[in-house]
Amino acid sequence: MKKVLSVYLRPYYGRMLIGFIVKFIGTIMDLCLPWILAYMIDTIIPQGKRNLIYLWGLVMLVCSVLALTFNVLANRMASKVARDTTETIRHDLFEKIMWLSNAKTDEFTKPSLISRLTTDTYNVHQMLGRVQRLGVRAPILVVGGILVTLTLDPVLTLVLMSVMPLTAFVTYYFSRKSIPMYHALQKAVDQFVRLLREDIAGIRVIKALSKTDYEKEKYETLNKEVVTLEKKADVTMAVVNPATNLFLNLGIVLVVIAGAYRVHQGYSEVGKILAFLTYFTIILNAMINISKMFVIISKAIASANRIVEIIDVPQEMEQTLCEKLAKDGAYIRFDHVTFSYHAGEPSLSDISFSLQKGETLGIIGATGAGKSTIAALLMRFYDVNEGTISIGGENIRTIPTGRLRELFGVVFQNDTIFEDTIAENVRMGRTLSDDDIRKAVMHAKAKEFVEAAGRGYDNQMNVRGANLSGGQKQRILIARALAAHPDILILDDSSSALDYRTDASLRHELAVHFADTTKLIIAQRISSIMHADHIMVLEDGKIAGYGTHEELLESCGVYREIRDSQM
Repeated sequence: MKKVLSVYLRPYYGRMLIGFIVKFIGTIMDLCLPWILAYMIDTIIPQGKRNLIYLWGLVMLVCSVLALTFNVLANRMASKVARDTTETIRHDLFEKIMWLSNAKTDEFTKPSLISRLTTDTYNVHQMLGRVQRLGVRAPILVVGGILVTLTLDPVLTLVLMSVMPLTAFVTYYFSRKSIPMYHALQKAVDQFVRLLREDIAGIRVIKALSKTDYEKEKYETLNKEVVTLEKKADVTMAVVNPATNLFLNLGIVLVVIAGAYRVHQGYSEVGKILAFLTYFTIILNAMINISKMFVIISKAIASANRIVEIIDVPQEMEQTLCEKLAKDGAYIRFDHVTFSYHAGEPSLSDISFSLQKGETLGIIGATGAGKSTIAALLMRFYDVNEGTISIGGENIRTIPTGRLRELFGVVFQNDTIFEDTIAENVRMGRTLSDDDIRKAVMHAKAKEFVEAAGRGYDNQMNVRGANLSGGQKQRILIARALAAHPDILILDDSSSALDYRTDASLRHELAVHFADTTKLIIAQRISSIMHADHIMVLEDGKIAGYGTHEELLESCGVYREIRDSQM
């Protein structure tokens, strides 16, 4: 929270000061109205001078207009500060999330990151706006109201203040008691949102596996937990308003009794009593608003801490100085690479291989053997635990992340089609011409179905490509990877939904039109990689075989088993 106030709000301190002054003037105008009314009743009306009555009535009208104008202006300024500050926070948070290493993304989890970008930034926005509006106005009304009543009748002011400690105690006690409850509620809501997002994203899988009832039970469990925690917090805070109203009514009774006695004795006047009742209501309502601020601030503090937790994560993938590697002609080199996602058994162990420019490496192995991990390490989504990875003779740790990623065209497992046109899904915001898009679609063997669509390249895709078949989706993703003519092409199980004929045609296109591109093809079936220059067989994170198709058939039992099972 401290960072939000000291860093993100700092550019708006001047604007906030002006807004505070404007709000102060508007609030003072509100406080003047009961005093003017009391003065008119006790002093002006008994004189019977209509001109003075009209004059002071005009003064009340001016004060009312000024109060309205200044308060509206101050509220708009407060809203603008809250909006601009939250926009900056949201921008920095999104930018940091985009640059988080995959290890940190896995640690925080994607649903949690989404929740921080949405729910938590909303809570901070609400706090910044409310504090500038109510947080400034309410204390002024309390302090100003007490000071004005002192000028009217000090004795009645003491009567007024006698019930305020009770109100303050109830507000403070129950607000303080509710803060940890709202913290717990927010965490439960966070888990609830995570489950909801995951269920909506995976709704087809849930239906396909007939797990609707199972997910409903999980949903109901979390839903009941949220309801229970919210009920507990709300019941606790529900004491404040009735208790405050009780003290308000008690105070009004005491003021009326004391005021009636003082009026009867000639120590006070009717107008002052009326003003006191008005000020009493203003002060206690302001105290209720202050108690509400405790809830808003407690939620915002928890949210701000979650946001800052992400923003303050140290950059793990920064460019680092490493010893220069001897250039031996290899374009891509893995040198005794070991990596583990978690402490314990390595996901990859002692992986070494090298590729020349334009060569193709096929990677095959059982599920969980570490095939996709090799691609992730090459693109430096994770840093290796041991060994080195180099591209063009440079350790990838020494290459700026932006320049490193520009070398690649990649299709991941379960890759994403965005809700946009086919052309924009291929272009992905890059400076590619329409001719580049058409050529990429043609090389990916997607031209036939793309141009047959109603609007061709301008045909709109649904979220995650729901209006495409599996093979069509994969070909659009391959076109995206090919469009910028990358130096390195990674295809991670990207042809699993293609028929054998289309798969063979795609391999021909890559061989003819992307001969200078170094390729890593990760596949489950041998037919996709059997013509590669090198084939690496992985088993339990280790190299079980390395060579050409013919060499592996002779030397690698694992490879022969895969071949026999498939062919």
